[in-house]
Amino acid sequence: MKNTIYLIIALLLTACNQAQEKISKTAILISDVNVIDVKTGQLYQNRQVVIDSGKIKSIAEIVESPDAYPQKIDGSGKFLMPGLAEMHAHIPSPPTSKERIEDVLFLYLSNGITTIRGMLGHPLHLNLREKAENGEILSPRIFTSSPSLNGNSVTSRQEAIDKVSAYQKDGYDFLKIHPGIQLEVFDQLVETANDVGIEFAGHVPVDVGIRHALKSRYVSIDHVDGFLEGLVPESANVNPSENGFFGYNFTPLADTGKIDGLVQMAKENKVWIVPTQSLFTKWFAPTDVDSLLSLPEMKYMPKETLANWRRVKEQFMADPAFDKDQWKRFDAIRRQLIKKLSDNGHGMLLGSDAPQLFNVPGFSIHHEMQDMADAGMTNLEIIQSGTINPAIYFKMEDTFGQVKEGLEADLVLLEENPLENLNALKKVSGVIRQGKWHAKEEIDKRLTKIAEQENN
Repeated sequence: MKNTIYLIIALLLTACNQAQEKISKTAILISDVNVIDVKTGQLYQNRQVVIDSGKIKSIAEIVESPDAYPQKIDGSGKFLMPGLAEMHAHIPSPPTSKERIEDVLFLYLSNGITTIRGMLGHPLHLNLREKAENGEILSPRIFTSSPSLNGNSVTSRQEAIDKVSAYQKDGYDFLKIHPGIQLEVFDQLVETANDVGIEFAGHVPVDVGIRHALKSRYVSIDHVDGFLEGLVPESANVNPSENGFFGYNFTPLADTGKIDGLVQMAKENKVWIVPTQSLFTKWFAPTDVDSLLSLPEMKYMPKETLANWRRVKEQFMADPAFDKDQWKRFDAIRRQLIKKLSDNGHGMLLGSDAPQLFNVPGFSIHHEMQDMADAGMTNLEIIQSGTINPAIYFKMEDTFGQVKEGLEADLVLLEENPLENLNALKKVSGVIRQGKWHAKEEIDKRLTKIAEQENN
């Protein structure tokens, strides 16, 4: 009898040891967590999520030997979703200090943003991209545009050939288009980009126009640029260069009956849209400057930046050409465009244009999501614009953008359900980047340090 008991105990100990041996020393278990399927909006309750070697190893209802995991995170009552992508971000460049650049990257990450698409490239950003990928700096995944291609930097067809070829060779992820490029130069730029295999995104130059831009197959058009101008009837015989701030001057002439045609063109030509609507509800809006500067996230910005934002905003609001009623009409048209492009276009991408005026990196994404909701997009559509849609955009659905076995563990753990309330995305319990857990306490500690540095 004794021998039998000893044998049973030995077998149990062996089984326990074997179970523990199977568990990596670097594995993380998130227990009893609610997993959000961003494709369908379905919620999977009380799941056990195992992360190791930077990837999601398993998602199950039950996991063996939960106490054997070296790092265990209690997910009870919490919600796990993919990290967000900020698809119109700006990364500082010299002469900004190395320390401040890394702080800005952390500001994005602190808000659950695990991927950023930098929209004004610099050679330094190629190095930052590599460091982020190798885990040498605490940063979201980085995609970076080329330096600006605009009416001053690209003035001839030959210059378009030379610069596009050089930027592709340098390894930039895509080309950034800015205003001012002449039509024949733009067409050469597009031809060369197609020849060398690099995509292009950004603004729509006035000489190009929205319809030609869509037919040229931008990979994304940002700010909904050019669309309002595209609503002006030809019979109005306007001078395109007098369009003002993203078409504001043409607001009274806009024929919203033309929206569906432009949306259909965006769909046919597979052009993604990045609204950056928060740019238009903060900077270009009859909003009190003091209320903007009193937002809690402003403490993370340098004092000289805040002073400049105040100066630019006050000068802008003092311009006699700005009319509050016209702005309301302008804003209503933009909302209508965003809603229809979301419903019937190729797809929407989440981006806030941080750090433009009053858009603090990371924090501005929450304002952007609310603006998208105000335009009529659902919570799920907004979440998709920052998760699965960017993964599709980058052709990396097998890498990130979902909580799915085999994908990279770039995740955010939330205290509440964002499908029910977008403000839940502000209530971060922790962020997982490249499989490494960063708890709220750790995040808050560094945020406090950044605020102290900027207010000294």
